[in-house]
Amino acid sequence: MPHVPAASHTQTQVIREQPPTGRRTGKPVWYAPAAALGDAAGAAVPVYLAFALADDARGAAYAMVAALAWLLVRGARDRYAERRLGERDNIGPALQDWLMLVGLLAVVRAATGDESPFLLALTALLPCAPASAAAHSLIHRHLITRRRGGRAVRRALVIGEADAVDGLVSHLAKRTEHEFVVVGVCPIGEADPQALAPIAARLGRQAPPRMSADSAPVLEAARRLGVDVVLVVPGPYMAGTRLRRLSWALHGEECPLVVVPGLTEVAGRRVDVSSVAGLTMLNVAPPLRRGLAALLKSVTDRLGAALLIALLSPVFAVVALAVRLDSPGPVVHRQTRIGRGGVPFTMAKFRTMVADAERLRHQLAGTNEQDGRMFKIRRDPRITRVGRVLRRYSLDELPQLFNVVQGHMSLVGPRPPLPDEVAGYDEVELRRLAVKPGLTGLWQVSGRSDLSWDETIALDLRYVDNWSPSVDLGVLVRTVRAVIAGTGAY
Repeated sequence: MPHVPAASHTQTQVIREQPPTGRRTGKPVWYAPAAALGDAAGAAVPVYLAFALADDARGAAYAMVAALAWLLVRGARDRYAERRLGERDNIGPALQDWLMLVGLLAVVRAATGDESPFLLALTALLPCAPASAAAHSLIHRHLITRRRGGRAVRRALVIGEADAVDGLVSHLAKRTEHEFVVVGVCPIGEADPQALAPIAARLGRQAPPRMSADSAPVLEAARRLGVDVVLVVPGPYMAGTRLRRLSWALHGEECPLVVVPGLTEVAGRRVDVSSVAGLTMLNVAPPLRRGLAALLKSVTDRLGAALLIALLSPVFAVVALAVRLDSPGPVVHRQTRIGRGGVPFTMAKFRTMVADAERLRHQLAGTNEQDGRMFKIRRDPRITRVGRVLRRYSLDELPQLFNVVQGHMSLVGPRPPLPDEVAGYDEVELRRLAVKPGLTGLWQVSGRSDLSWDETIALDLRYVDNWSPSVDLGVLVRTVRAVIAGTGAY
């Protein structure tokens, strides 16, 4: 290793003294067969039924071709690899694969001179993507459950400067859906031993001893702890040639090395790795704001909202009548909210509170149960009897469909804030206003009012920075479940 200042040092803290009793990194062997079976059934069954209903005797043959083609496309795109199975929501990849499937079968149809009805075949293929996404989502949920129980994880050793190591260990400890369980740390650099106290306290061990500044203590700790991967947070004392030589030493032991650049909440599709002049570069694409995807979102929002208004018109009438009969006051409550770019607009919702609720809010300021800008009380005395039911099933939000049609809001986006909330925003919180507020969003499907302010902001910023059409589709699907469950609605 290259020379480093004499004051610098590498330190190792053993978190688990006992030797590993066996690898727990492997995912269940049935994941791949189950995913393939789900994909095949999702393609074959709809195709067979469609052609059977059309009295076409070739239904079984078409079903087999569709299933094989779908498996070929999914396999070619590495959807059954162990490292991918169960790792994330699959609606986006499934839609991409479906487009390839349609193209492949179109080529086969033209090459073989098949004369089956095109629209019938296309309609029969529509369930492929959602069926596959559902099957893979079930695997994802099973994997998350296993990881919360400490299974299907990779034992990780973390290397970096004390503050960076503490931040990474803390971040990993807050979430349970990932594959890493930290079993040891190797802080490096000139940090005062006291700086290691937070790490020791977090992991329940005493501060680690000082060791020499080369790869030897890392390799010794990796062997002793039986780690599956080494996580490195690069910095002044771990970069360039030193990091390269550490990778040689680890790879000589067939131990994988993962470099953690420090970026958070950036979707994988926005990240691309390239090599320029021998340097490895991480390219981060800007969030989607313009182009075809943004146009598609705008058109889908307005057409979808208009269609929902037409379909739900009987519900509008029943709710309006219930609000009118329950308590005096207007049926629809209008309130100024802040939209994209800080532009105010008038948002509509069915009234769920007494008529003078705004005046009473100041009297209840001391009872706010939220820890941030929002004002929420679990048993708000201003809410009417009908209002509680409407809030429980989010029916009070239905008039906001008109805001979506007008272009003030989107079907999916952050919660529309009040002007006095925005007045207290800092630079980070203001980024919520980079997109249109939504009728539903990650906040809606992740717990709503049960979430803390920091959790709400984190979800909103994740959406703002990583929006895509597939993200919107996933949120809309999850919204149905969240509305039925009513979790956090008050």
